[in-house]
Amino acid sequence: MSTEITNEFGGEIGGVTLLGKAHSLSALFIVALRAVIGGMILFAGLGKVLAWPFDASGYLVHGVNAASPVSGLYAAMGSTPWFVEFANVFVPVTQVLIGLALIAGAFVRLAALGGAMQMLLFYLGGWEGEFLALFDSTLVYALVFLTVAAFGAGRVLGVDAYLERIEVGGQALVERYPALRYVLG
Repeated sequence: MSTEITNEFGGEIGGVTLLGKAHSLSALFIVALRAVIGGMILFAGLGKVLAWPFDASGYLVHGVNAASPVSGLYAAMGSTPWFVEFANVFVPVTQVLIGLALIAGAFVRLAALGGAMQMLLFYLGGWEGEFLALFDSTLVYALVFLTVAAFGAGRVLGVDAYLERIEVGGQALVERYPALRYVLG
């Protein structure tokens, strides 16, 4: 006889209570989702590192659609040498670190938030001003990153499950330092 394990989850938004039960396969799929989105951003970062030198100015100055609400801001950033030099290192390094963290299930909420922020920045840069252009793959990627963070996907077959149980002064790490709940998970 097999026993199906379910987890309840829920929340309240604007006075509306949302409740649900996750299927026993949900844990498998959240790990798969975490690994796939982690692999996607890891390989994006590795592609930039392996094709070094990476140059963000091409995207910032010429890759952003003029209809985008951030086109002027991105062009100004792309014309600022110190910012371009910073972005040339920051973007590939953070993509590699985010990918490795998600695949390992370590610092998942922090990593997923970083991935979502990058995708939102790419989304804004790629928006063409048309209504249907509101829905593109970078927006989907941002929501996947946020979903991984919201589900605390690092607690399922991930390093975060171990980190949260580490004893510090007779208490679990996250009990002693509650702010870590925003980083781990």
